Amino acid sequence: NGWIWGAGPVELLPTASDEALGAEKWGLGPTAVALKQVGPWTIGGLVNHIWSVGGDDDRADINATFVQPFVSYVTKTKTTFGVMSESTYDWEHEAWSVPVNANVAQMFKIGPQIMQLMVGGRYWVESPDGGPEGWGLRVQLTLLYPQ
Repeated sequence: NGWIWGAGPVELLPTASDEALGAEKWGLGPTAVALKQVGPWTIGGLVNHIWSVGGDDDRADINATFVQPFVSYVTKTKTTFGVMSESTYDWEHEAWSVPVNANVAQMFKIGPQIMQLMVGGRYWVESPDGGPEGWGLRVQLTLLYPQ
């Protein structure tokens, strides 16, 4: 059927440099991905769930589901156009965080090094009280090392 599937664990590590930036909890859960490539198109999704299993007792427990549907199209000139969401449902607070991302990326070489530069916009469709709102921008440079 052409679908590629994968599953495994997801981990949450309390590595934030400031307590305001992280949950200060350890977490574990299952994750799964499925995708299909049809010509220049890639479609699929990633889903995982994390439960806190330890950490600071004064901080809220974690019980969150992450859902990331995605679709992308690659041109003959190695330009990729993509749309995805990176939605999270917080079961402890019964609240969704739903950003929708659209991006364009270009693969290129500098000397022998293959790279990809991506620029994208993000709009928050839904977020909890005090959460992010409106538009955002993402810029990413990826160094590629093919085998």
